[in-house]
Amino acid sequence: MLGRSAHRFLRLTPEQYGLVGGFLADAIVGDPASYHPVALFGRAAQALEKRIYADSRSRGVAFEALSVGIPVLVTTALAGPRRTTRHAVVLGVVTFFSLGGTSLARTGGRVASALEQYQSGMTTIDEPRQWVPWLCSRDPNSLDADGIARAAVESLAENTSDASVGTLIWGALAGAPGVVAHRCINTLDAMVGYKSDRYMNFGWAAAKLDDLANWPVARVTALTHSAVGGRRSIKACRKQNHPSPNAGVVESTAAGALGVQLGGATQYSYGVEMRPIMGEGPAPTIADVRRAVTLSRGVQYAALGIALVLQRCMDRR
Repeated sequence: MLGRSAHRFLRLTPEQYGLVGGFLADAIVGDPASYHPVALFGRAAQALEKRIYADSRSRGVAFEALSVGIPVLVTTALAGPRRTTRHAVVLGVVTFFSLGGTSLARTGGRVASALEQYQSGMTTIDEPRQWVPWLCSRDPNSLDADGIARAAVESLAENTSDASVGTLIWGALAGAPGVVAHRCINTLDAMVGYKSDRYMNFGWAAAKLDDLANWPVARVTALTHSAVGGRRSIKACRKQNHPSPNAGVVESTAAGALGVQLGGATQYSYGVEMRPIMGEGPAPTIADVRRAVTLSRGVQYAALGIALVLQRCMDRR
């Protein structure tokens, strides 16, 4: 009897096949080089912003509602009811296009290689600097080698949560529409959610909705980091006072897992932000960038396992 129950539990449901298929496609192929749906969505959102922008929260709420609502409604219509093969196929497709874990890890590896070449005198600092915008919105021209290493480690941790864990967890919770909603929300936050003069009001809704959507995602990521870092990650998380409700728990637990110290002055295009110090240990080095890539890949596979269990629990309900 126990063997039969275990067999039924281990046998994948259609939606679990969708999640696994999308994950494996991303692991093998990575992001498409051109005509990426997320990039196309970004262009459409930019066009909409030009039409309705005003320095007000209400306009920002309308922008967010239209930009997220339309793709979610289209996906819902295409996918149909949950627990069907049709929904599983659409889930697999949107999971593949929404996941960015493989491309993120590859970019982290390129940063490490460029820093190694710079350290050995084979290239200039401009080589590793060119990869910084692929990871985050910091000003690359203001970063030295140590600054690039720290930016890479912090961005790998946060983007793994956003670009991989979030897709899988929301796919398990809400199927294909959940994946699309999370990816749209996260993309809009990156576009208008930061605290510049232009987006302080207009981007308020994007920032708040992203915080809400990624709250459970960040905690799942922090748990996987803590499985590696143990007490160091838990201690770092308890001591952190990051202004972001999600980035703080993710980056602090990653700092504990890697045994490094993150945070400090952070240069963005719109100015300098003083981030709280997280973790105990030396500042990240080139070798730590490599280790952060390995940690990112491990978190992605752990998130897939968590998502499959979560989806099975949702299915039983």
